[in-house]
Formats: sequence, structure tokens, C-alpha cells
Amino acid sequence: MNILFSSAWGGTSDKDFASILSHSLAHICAYDGGTLIGFVNIAWDGDVHAFILDTSVHKDYQRQGIATTLVKHAADTAQQAGVEWLHVDYDPHLSGFYQDCGFKPTDAGLMNLKK
Repeated sequence: MNILFSSAWGGTSDKDFASILSHSLAHICAYDGGTLIGFVNIAWDGDVHAFILDTSVHKDYQRQGIATTLVKHAADTAQQAGVEWLHVDYDPHLSGFYQDCGFKPTDAGLMNLKK
């Protein structure tokens, strides 16, 4: 996972994904053979809200529809689990991508707790 995140986002990644994934509804992965090339995490509140987090595709596999497929599978998985509202936060340059995946823009609030 850290190799994928480093490739997708630049820099280095040294996260403890076991801890993160233990709180998830599910996570969806894409592989080329045995190599992880794509990932999306579905976090949730245990009820009707879930959140798409960490949509990532290895830089050598970007712009091939992999992220779109991952997000669509994540939406299907959340719906099958009884989730009613699927949320995602994204930077402005990704608005077209997420709208193409079926998300509608909304107003939202954000508080930085690590000041």
C-alpha cells in the first residue's frame, strides 16, 4: 500500500494501513497480476453515511478508467450494505472526475484539528 500511495501521490508514504482498514466498511483494490495498482477505501458511520477516501492509482496506470471503476465498485458495495449517502471530499481539479462518477457538488464544512 505504501508503494502505491508513494507512486500515486508523490513523496513517500509510511502509513499503518491495518489500523485504517480496520475501521472501514470495505476497501476496493485493483491488481495487475500480483501488483497492487489501485485502491479506494470506504469509511462509514455504521449506519447510513459512508465516505470515499484515498482513491489512488499507480502513476503508470492512471488515465485508464481504473479509478472510475474503483469508485463505482465502492458505491455498489456501500449501497449493498444499506448505506444511503456516499460522501467524498476532493480538490477542485478532481470535481469533473467525481461528477462523472455520479457525485453531486455540495457545500460542506471542514475544521483543521491539527493546527
